[in-house]
Amino acid sequence: MSSTGKADAAALAGARERWVSTGGIELCVVELGETDRPTVVLVHGYPDSKEVWSEVAERLAARFHVVLYDVRGHGRSTAPQPLRGGFTLEKLTDDFLAVADAVSPDRPVHLVGHDWGSVQGWEFATVARTEGRIASFTSMSGPSLDHFGHWIRKRMARPTPRRAAQLLGQGAKSWYVYMLHTPVLPELAWRGPLGKRWPAILARMEKVPAGPYPTASLPSDAAHGAWLYRDNVRPRLRRPRADAYAHVPVQLITPTGDAFLSERLYDELERWAPDLVRRTLPAKHWVPRTRPDQLAAWITDFVTTREEPGTPPERKAPGRYADRFGGQLVLVTGAASGIGRATASAFAEAGARVVAVDRDAEGAARTADMARLVGAPEAWSECADVSDEQAMEKLAARVASEYGVVDVLVNNAGIGLSGAFLDTSTEDWKKVLDVNLWGVIHGCRIFGRQMAERGQGGHIVNTASAAAYLPSKTLPAYSTSKAAVLMLSQCLRAELASKSIGVSAICPGIVNTNITATSRFAGVDEAEEKRRQERSSRLYGLRNFPPEKVAEAILRAVVRNEAVVPVTPESKGALWMSRFAPRTLRAIAKLEPPV
Repeated sequence: MSSTGKADAAALAGARERWVSTGGIELCVVELGETDRPTVVLVHGYPDSKEVWSEVAERLAARFHVVLYDVRGHGRSTAPQPLRGGFTLEKLTDDFLAVADAVSPDRPVHLVGHDWGSVQGWEFATVARTEGRIASFTSMSGPSLDHFGHWIRKRMARPTPRRAAQLLGQGAKSWYVYMLHTPVLPELAWRGPLGKRWPAILARMEKVPAGPYPTASLPSDAAHGAWLYRDNVRPRLRRPRADAYAHVPVQLITPTGDAFLSERLYDELERWAPDLVRRTLPAKHWVPRTRPDQLAAWITDFVTTREEPGTPPERKAPGRYADRFGGQLVLVTGAASGIGRATASAFAEAGARVVAVDRDAEGAARTADMARLVGAPEAWSECADVSDEQAMEKLAARVASEYGVVDVLVNNAGIGLSGAFLDTSTEDWKKVLDVNLWGVIHGCRIFGRQMAERGQGGHIVNTASAAAYLPSKTLPAYSTSKAAVLMLSQCLRAELASKSIGVSAICPGIVNTNITATSRFAGVDEAEEKRRQERSSRLYGLRNFPPEKVAEAILRAVVRNEAVVPVTPESKGALWMSRFAPRTLRAIAKLEPPV
């Protein structure tokens, strides 16, 4: 039975509160959005209450009927008496079914769980008595205890060095589980100093922003929640169910920086969840608070493709990093050709939404068309001169308004200039620095500020060059601009790390692109410049290092959050020499180049 009550003061604006009775427990349930829409039920973890979902719930409420409830013994829900035996997965399943029947009696619900909410969700999604009541399940930061038990058994039955390392690694990450099994001490800690310091710990260790979460009920929530572990972990790990197969589509979201769970836990998940979509996030454990935009977008896409009539089936992006970039917004400058076009295509193949930017409007439009063909769910082209600060300001405002805040920015636009320093005019210097350096500065400052203000991380990639650390008597202006980009990238990397924004400098060497055909040559007439352009193009063509390999390096750099990435063999060799044999490089720079 259920009854509707007054809105909780801590609840979200416009939320409706009700109470659901089940097995002698009163569950506090909050609803947002129109009830005739698909229902999404958000289940919180430990030591949280339903408020951990507030940021995600706000974003989902425009499209769905969103339901949050305090798990028994947490928040405003009552606790079982006695506590021992009152938090079993069977009883938690009773609670979920009672909530689902109250809020969506005629339609199955879409389930989303984090931490212990996900552990519960795996139980709900795999037991027979919930069949027909769940339409889909999105899991994050919480494995099935049954799957975990089989994972342990397999590694103990057939140990190898790698499997032993995986067991030891997860064992170390699970230190808190052992602590929670000790009697009395966890309760004393949470009701004492740990409960008081927990918000500061979350802010420092997890970068969780200050706000209405966690709530004042945290000490009692954490004390009661210890029984989630005591009632379930050892029994399930000792005797995992053999029939724990998901009877619903599953979306797995894995934070790659999770301090409590190894990514290896999910290596064999397709065995248990045949209809599985994988996603990864460069984030720590508490993603409902630190990455609400991305979670809401992925949940919306996953639910919509399974709910709305006529929605085309979800197309799996073919790219290697589709689990990482699917649905993210990537902006690439200098995207009309060469490395920019290859990079836009590579992100598109990984399922990203792509904004292709270039002064060449037609070329940018062709890149956007190509991006849609190879896998981008959406792609747009924008015409802008990166050296024009006002144009970049307008571009950033338009992109944020129409497409959203950029998740990955690739400052790739650049021009070439060759010629001796004494032959290089002030105007030549200005043109090179305006595009190669100021273009990068404008992009980093304007889009980087948007990322920082959003507070949900991101990544900036700046295309530098092997010329950044390879002195040359024929490339003083170009090399100076790229060396400045390299140093700028490393300074920004240090500054933005606290905001979970990565910065990478990509240093290609000789790559077969059309930059040679458009490069300027100072100190020569037009005919000689044309001859040198054609000669450079032939040499670069003979080298034939494709821009697609640079694009692969860019995606890999974002995934691994690499600082400086030399790409070609000559670029890698030059970087090594700049560090260990700089005198040799300086001697080589004095040699006369062929003309």
